[in-house]
Amino acid sequence: MIHARRANPISTCPLTAAIAAVGGKWKLVIVNCLVDAPRHFSALRNLMPDVSQKVLTEQLNELIADEIVHRHETGKLPAPVIYSLTEYGRTILPVLHAVRVWGQAHIERIGDEGHS
Repeated sequence: MIHARRANPISTCPLTAAIAAVGGKWKLVIVNCLVDAPRHFSALRNLMPDVSQKVLTEQLNELIADEIVHRHETGKLPAPVIYSLTEYGRTILPVLHAVRVWGQAHIERIGDEGHS
């Protein structure tokens, strides 16, 4: 199966390359869900009930195309598919940690309402 990468709009800019690879509403959440253990698609859906099946599939496919996530088929369809972080995907973990720390501080600063 060929997976499509999200294009980097400014080919020489490392920031836009990073955003293309892990930006968006769900990609870092997916990575976070895979930190401790590989998971089946249904387990990811259970951990992220607000994401649609279509969007989760698209985001996983982009992460696979960027070699951040590995897709392992356990047998003939409809056998479950297991997703895990690649070795390269684990290089994002320090960034994920920094975003989580900043996000917690942001929650504490603005409160639950999102207003200052």
